[in-house]
Amino acid sequence: MTGGRAIALAVHPSRPQARQIAAQVTAELAAHDIAVMPLGEPDGAAGCELVLVIGGDGTILRAAAAARAAGIPLLGVNLGHVGFLAEAEVADVDSLCTAIVARSWLVEQRAVLRVRIDQPTGECAAEWALNEVAVERTLPGRMLDLRVVIDGRPLSRWHCDGCVIATPTGSTAYAFSAGGPIVWPQVAAMLVVPLAAHALFSRPLVVAPTSVVVVEVGPVGVPAQITADGGRSHPLPTGSRLSVDCDPVPLQFARLHNAPFTDRLVAKFRLPVEGWRG
Repeated sequence: MTGGRAIALAVHPSRPQARQIAAQVTAELAAHDIAVMPLGEPDGAAGCELVLVIGGDGTILRAAAAARAAGIPLLGVNLGHVGFLAEAEVADVDSLCTAIVARSWLVEQRAVLRVRIDQPTGECAAEWALNEVAVERTLPGRMLDLRVVIDGRPLSRWHCDGCVIATPTGSTAYAFSAGGPIVWPQVAAMLVVPLAAHALFSRPLVVAPTSVVVVEVGPVGVPAQITADGGRSHPLPTGSRLSVDCDPVPLQFARLHNAPFTDRLVAKFRLPVEGWRG
């Protein structure tokens, strides 16, 4: 797209409230000669200065591909239950439009995982993730046989339900529910969290951002699959090899307020801090 200012808009497809807010945002920005383009394919944000998402974390994760492809910031309005990835709430829509008109958002860099999948047939596939990649079993009641290699050195073998490799952004998602630690987004690291592993060494790991994590699906267990950000899946037959590291190009998040991550944790998890002297 050429010409004046434009933003790309992704809206939760089945929530009437999302459509109402989208209409409000479109009208307010049009009054300032800012075009609002519906977000389609991953390259649908070309020529735009921002990807605005109205929905929950799932909608934001789906729209992240377009923001990444275009190299522009992503900004979410939360209509979900927790909305850890969203920067604004429904009550903030007026101030959100004012910030877009003034281009007054801040840009925060978030780490992205780069994934290579090698299957025993010789086929190779590439994937990426903002939150996490999950290696999981496909047959109920049967364990996976996973061998974990970090930085080219064997680490451990897990008979397990799977494992999660996450970014700090994803540490509050699947990795957290599996017992992993919460990692501040500013920390450069990757998380490796086993799922129900039958092993003495099965604690979550925090590894360097320069590390390469390899997970091999051994011949003893059952086939697995990899799921990126809870949506995009690929089969992992026995003998497959998964390599994960940090992509050199991060994803940009638009921030309206420079509030500490601690405040977001307290608000999203509704942590009891009332009356604390601090």
